[in-house]
Amino acid sequence: MSNQMRQKMADSIRFLAADMVQRANSGHPGAPMGLADIAVVLSEHMNHNPKNPNWLNRDRLVFSGGHATGLIYSLYYLWGYGLEVEDLKNFRQLDSKTPGHPEYGHTAGIEITTGPLGQGIANAVGFSMASKFVGAQVNSETAEMIDHNVYCLCGDGDLEEGLSYEACSIAGHNKLDNLVLIYDSNRITIEGSTDLSISENIRMRFEAQEWDVLEIDGHNYDEIDAALTTAKANTKPTIIIANTIIAKGAGELEGSHHSHGAPLGDKIIAEAKAKAGFDPEKTFHVDEDVMARFRCAIEEGDLLEREWIHSQKTMPLMEQNEALAALQNPDFSRIDYPTFEKAEATRGTNGKIMNAIAKGVPSFLGGSADLSPSNKTNLNDMGVYPKGRNIYFGIREHAMASIVNAMALYGPLMPFSATFFVFSDYLKPAARIAALTGIQQFFIWTHDSIGVGEDGPTHQPIEHLSQFRALPNFYVWRPADGAENVEAWKTALTMDKSPSAFVCSRQNLAVLPKAVSGEASKGGYLLSSDENATVTLMASGSEVELALKVKEALNAAGKSVNVVSVPCYDLFIEQDASYISSIIKEGTSTVAIEAARGLEWYKLADTVIAMDTFGASAPAGQLFEKFGFTVESIIGKIQ
Repeated sequence: MSNQMRQKMADSIRFLAADMVQRANSGHPGAPMGLADIAVVLSEHMNHNPKNPNWLNRDRLVFSGGHATGLIYSLYYLWGYGLEVEDLKNFRQLDSKTPGHPEYGHTAGIEITTGPLGQGIANAVGFSMASKFVGAQVNSETAEMIDHNVYCLCGDGDLEEGLSYEACSIAGHNKLDNLVLIYDSNRITIEGSTDLSISENIRMRFEAQEWDVLEIDGHNYDEIDAALTTAKANTKPTIIIANTIIAKGAGELEGSHHSHGAPLGDKIIAEAKAKAGFDPEKTFHVDEDVMARFRCAIEEGDLLEREWIHSQKTMPLMEQNEALAALQNPDFSRIDYPTFEKAEATRGTNGKIMNAIAKGVPSFLGGSADLSPSNKTNLNDMGVYPKGRNIYFGIREHAMASIVNAMALYGPLMPFSATFFVFSDYLKPAARIAALTGIQQFFIWTHDSIGVGEDGPTHQPIEHLSQFRALPNFYVWRPADGAENVEAWKTALTMDKSPSAFVCSRQNLAVLPKAVSGEASKGGYLLSSDENATVTLMASGSEVELALKVKEALNAAGKSVNVVSVPCYDLFIEQDASYISSIIKEGTSTVAIEAARGLEWYKLADTVIAMDTFGASAPAGQLFEKFGFTVESIIGKIQ
């Protein structure tokens, strides 16, 4: 393709983006206009199928700078992913297909929800890691079913986020050679020049992290093309440092930080169009020759996918096809769940359950942030990533969770991540994206309360249960014993549009006196009951055992008491009123017991016995006594 035609295509993207922001009177025109030249050449290199955005072997494109939606939606409109001109005109409007930041599942072609800077880089690493694992299962020495690339567009802000350091370190360590990071180095931030806040040598940083580094003029089509060609042949992950000008072509605002997050103005847009040879009176206009070249993606992508499908039938890939089918169609009936007959920490029962799942479900994999011996998450005899199913993330919680989000969206995988519950603070942004997007990631969080003991208040989660229970579409499971833990997993595996967290104890918990039934799948159930009960005790996790002991003491004093176990508060409050009233009997005084902040329990309980301070350093038993989680203390508060 001639560079003259590329220029016209790039300018078409620029003016679509400018028109979108101008009409919405809101948005970010600078980055789309600066990246337009790169986007045009990238279009020539990408293998994707607008007819089937879910084709497994497509190249993935992640927009870590999710604010550049003027570029994103322009591309998907031009490529033929189903967006129409009216969708562009409704940019950032209520119920449109073109929201302010890209949302997975909302707009066809969007691979993952981005916006919080840096997460897209980690997501791109996750897509690459997923491809390497699936490839290790299904590729042969003579034929590769999975051989696509992963591209990620990022800016200065993405690279300033600590998350990008974590993720790029993992990528370099794992030699993810199909990962191409395109850095839009326009040297502009919202506040002004990047000189105000960053002076590091990006080249040396990435070389130190085992990346190949290329540097180009981001507006020179031949340099862009050569860099992408080189990157695809490299044996390491590649960063292309593209020196660009923000708001390229925008007249007096070209190169200015004022173009980052505000409309350019009708006058400047009209002048820019006229200078580029476009009709300044026309908005949202694309010439036929430009549209025809972009829309080639439809036929070319459809042909690529059909050739890929055909190759599976002609090449000696029978075993590989069977392996892929096993990944894509997990059979949960093959899981032989363990049973538990003695007191055990739920981190231990959870680990045994996870190993049972891994034996029955080949797509189940994951890892811990350097805590697998403590989290009990090692998958025994399952090998090490990429050929095996144990991933060593190192102490990189935020990157881990963001990577696993992308692995879950890749297609045929069911991944988990793990750390101590208190360190969920480090990965909260990724957990929020998982909930917002509907990603089935399994979060394993152990050491769940002041029961952590001697490590003290820095390691004892207090507010964390309340925080994650407040997160919409996020299900926190805090099982009281192994049987509840099994029911939690059985339910979570079927919830394919929601993340689940398993919050597990460090200390041993007694086996519950009643066989746990499917009622646990409703989040809460009546564990022990008396006729004419006057008190209902509610608890989760380790405090269920305490509630049973309180009931025993109150029974001895002549009081009738019910105990309700609530392994998943989020699911329980979603049940209909009739079910909840059958569990929390009308006329009883309701008391919730939890060794955490517990504010959410006031939705259900008259009295909440919980933590109102941080913990302390001491053996767990002493801490439960100090903070009032004993039979005598709780009875005193009830009375």
